[in-house]
Amino acid sequence: GWLLRNLHANGASMFFMCLFLHVGRGIYYGSYLYKETWNIGVILLLTVMATAFVGYVLPWGQMSFWGATVITNLLSAIPYIGTTLAEWIWGGFAVDKATLTRFFAFHFILPFIVTALAIVHLLFLHETGSNNPSGINPNSDKIPFHPYYTIKDALGLLFLFLILLSLALFSPDSLGDPDNFSPANPLNTPPHIKPEWYFLFA
Repeated sequence: GWLLRNLHANGASMFFMCLFLHVGRGIYYGSYLYKETWNIGVILLLTVMATAFVGYVLPWGQMSFWGATVITNLLSAIPYIGTTLAEWIWGGFAVDKATLTRFFAFHFILPFIVTALAIVHLLFLHETGSNNPSGINPNSDKIPFHPYYTIKDALGLLFLFLILLSLALFSPDSLGDPDNFSPANPLNTPPHIKPEWYFLFA
């Protein structure tokens, strides 16, 4: 159980590192010119962030509770319908068991939606071919996918898995927040949470 938990938590962090590298590479090489692929990618990123957010709430520690409270409270800033919208998401007048139940359901369902979106992302990419910054016709340079690219990808995956395993086994809590080991307490805000920062930068 502890190993699965550590792999899940640290794997999510590493997944995001890979995603940000992927987006950065896309921006650098001008992949945003493939509008369909890029737009699906943006939707994918937002969906993955939503999945991570609802998942982060599930341990029901101090940071989970206050993260859920602060982020969902942003909805209350919407004029006229804000408060009703926030209470609708919460399933009550504050973040509580009803919120936890629905967030668990979302955390289970969203990865399937992410998988479907990833397939659509690949389909659109397949229509155009991948990016070629030099602008020269790359057909003459093409080599068989197997064994060359499969070996390259397998090696990358192996290194990634080794890093993940060493992180999960030797310092599993280094990417987490120690406050989340404290049970959720609605009467005590974690000292480093500054809700107004979210309104400034979100």
